Amino acid sequence: MPANLGLDMIRFLPETILTVVGTLLMVLEGLLGRRGAKLYGNLTLVTLAAGIGAAVYANSYAGPAFGGMLMVDGFATFFRVLVMVVGILTVLPSYHFLAQQDAETAEYHVLLLFSIAGQCLMAAANDLIIVFIGLEISSIASYVLAGYLRDDKRANEASLKYFLLGSFATAFFLYGVALIYGATGTVNLTAVRAALTGTDAPAPVFIGVAMALMFVGLGFKISAAPFQIWAPDVYQGAPTPVAAFLSAGPKAAAFAVILRIFMTSFGSFGAVWEPLVWFSALLSMTIGNFAALLQSNVKRMLAYSSIAHAGYVLVALTARSQVGTAAAMFYLAAYALMNVGAFSAVTYLSGKGERYQNVEDFAGLSQKQPLTAAMLTIFLLSLIGVPLTGGFFGKFYIFKAALESHLVWLTVLGLLTSAVAAYYYLRVLVMMYMKEPSDAVAAAEPLSPGLRAALVLPAIGTLVLGIFPGWLLNFAGRSASLVK
Repeated sequence: MPANLGLDMIRFLPETILTVVGTLLMVLEGLLGRRGAKLYGNLTLVTLAAGIGAAVYANSYAGPAFGGMLMVDGFATFFRVLVMVVGILTVLPSYHFLAQQDAETAEYHVLLLFSIAGQCLMAAANDLIIVFIGLEISSIASYVLAGYLRDDKRANEASLKYFLLGSFATAFFLYGVALIYGATGTVNLTAVRAALTGTDAPAPVFIGVAMALMFVGLGFKISAAPFQIWAPDVYQGAPTPVAAFLSAGPKAAAFAVILRIFMTSFGSFGAVWEPLVWFSALLSMTIGNFAALLQSNVKRMLAYSSIAHAGYVLVALTARSQVGTAAAMFYLAAYALMNVGAFSAVTYLSGKGERYQNVEDFAGLSQKQPLTAAMLTIFLLSLIGVPLTGGFFGKFYIFKAALESHLVWLTVLGLLTSAVAAYYYLRVLVMMYMKEPSDAVAAAEPLSPGLRAALVLPAIGTLVLGIFPGWLLNFAGRSASLVK
């Protein structure tokens, strides 16, 4: 085996592990059927843990792979690990959920592994065609996961909407890629940057159209306004663990692509794309937070909340600085922990058929399940941005980066819309601690080991990032320097 091929395979190891085990699970499904329900979940957890180890190992051999189509560096490793951690936190509550809904099959875990493999590919992509391949691998598996409960009309509707709108968004992205190729003669991100900074660079208007088209496709994946229309319906209709996964995994991978493309290839055209991102950030924060005020369904509330949080990360991108990139990376890690944890609490309470999803259903939860209420409190306070939580430092670093880039108005408006969010998060806390137990709380079963882990582990992570943020922020800062 040629030495360079061996290095390429090492740098591609996480995706290889995920794909091979996903294929193995499909074979096991035919041999074991429902008898292997726990085995499927356990094998998925082991695979994701092995994938994290492989990503860290691959980082020790950092560099380009397969002719520069992949770039393994600290930035790629950060997002590879992040999406696999999200995968683990999705599998843990899925044991309880799948058993409760009588829907235990290997198919669920196969789709999850394939989707994560696509997201890892997106994180390491240094070529727009590889970005597209990773995007499609992740998206197709996600479309099916959204409709996993085939007998549930809400899930069917969610899957169909996600598929149709996602297909249109992907077409926009491809049109942008085609324009970039036509202008520069390459789709390699490093080569595109060189072409755009050369003396014969294409006209800014032409590149601006290409960037706008690509941003539409990627903006859909991060549920940023005005491309967010799908998110509330899909999150509400999809199985709750799947909604948790969609809110964090694909969003993190898409942001990895956005940061790498816009800060690497299009860095010299920052003055062209900054107004577009500025407007999308403000619109996302405004629509997300104000629409969430009107929601009675917790999953829809968290969906609109995720739109607002996408806006916060876009503020960091608008800063167009290494500090902003590091702040975005830190915030995405904190957001993944607190949001997946909040969805895990909804998974616990929703019951068979996911009947209990309204804010009122959380009434009196602290009396029946004090641990669940305490963990959900941590997640909600972090989503608000209360000190000593990861969410606080995430917002602090994002708005600090924005101020350093003289984005005063965007910072002020972002802080004001962020204050609005306190109302709809605190409404859930009032229900849990100041009301009598609801029928949903009275009917709730004891916490399963998987659900307990899915609540406690992200809560610990949220507090660690809030009390000791330096270690992750330092790594993000070093990794952000590679995206240039």
